[in-house]
Amino acid sequence: MTAIGEKGGGGFHGIKLLLCENPLPPLEQAIAAARDAVPHSNYYTEPYSAPLRRHISKQLGVPERLVHINAGSELILRQLFDRFGQQVHLLTPTYPLFPEIAQRYTETRLRPERDFQLDLGELEIPDGTTLVVIVNPNNPNGGVFDMTPLPELLRRHPETRFLVDEAFIGLAGESVVHRVSEHPNLLVTRTLSKAHSLAGFRVGYGVFPEAIADDLNTHNDAYPLARPSQAAALATLQNEDAIKARVRDLRSWTEELATQLRAMGVSTYPTATYFFLADFAPHDAAGIAEQLRARDILVKPLNDPRLGSGYMRITTALPADNARFVKALEEILHGT
Repeated sequence: MTAIGEKGGGGFHGIKLLLCENPLPPLEQAIAAARDAVPHSNYYTEPYSAPLRRHISKQLGVPERLVHINAGSELILRQLFDRFGQQVHLLTPTYPLFPEIAQRYTETRLRPERDFQLDLGELEIPDGTTLVVIVNPNNPNGGVFDMTPLPELLRRHPETRFLVDEAFIGLAGESVVHRVSEHPNLLVTRTLSKAHSLAGFRVGYGVFPEAIADDLNTHNDAYPLARPSQAAALATLQNEDAIKARVRDLRSWTEELATQLRAMGVSTYPTATYFFLADFAPHDAAGIAEQLRARDILVKPLNDPRLGSGYMRITTALPADNARFVKALEEILHGT
């Protein structure tokens, strides 16, 4: 089980910059749709969330048969790792779930001196690798990969499956979901927890080659989503323009926050999302996190010993909460 600190902060009611949760609430249309669905919750949804699958299929331009829906993308990721995770290759640092659920794994390190960027054309896949995982945009740094080399990687390694986790694709990056039909070894997962603000509704989906999608759908709960979750998901996806407008605000708040940290002497790394990596060295990130928690602000050190003890992933909150965080940080770092 991953640390509870990576799972939502429990009942913490202060400012949370710990996770990659969107600080903005669901769209009003999503809240209204979920509320309207509640009185009908004595009835099942359509099998396999058919209306949502149809909408995703049309929106992405992929066959409906290739779409798999489940109660959060973590369940889908676990399903995929159960099937294909015998020998995994990761680009690290990465989402901490992946090294936990891989049976074995190797890694290519993303280097801070290169701003955690990597030319995928230079990626070397060890012999015997069953699954390569590319998170785009990457978590925990928020950078995006140029996906142009991916088709050649897929052709060069036909026996290896490539999982592209597009959890944050609603914020930035080039989607490869349209390539699934062309490559039997390409898997793409997505979630509505991030850009779409539906983390608590637990809606994830994947686009997979026919055989894999059929297998997952056949062996899944026929009713993977609660009625309010399905309604909220549909309402949100039908209002993507509103989501895109909110993303602009989130990225603006993130850059402002990173700029304020740099003014305090903290190193930050480029991001295209609403979170970023910061290096507080020579300060210890765990000590800073402990002092911030005493001020009702929840953050978490990265705990990657190869990077050093100063690293922390920071997610933007609302502007007023960011201001409170910056003030507290100034007091901790400079004793003001």
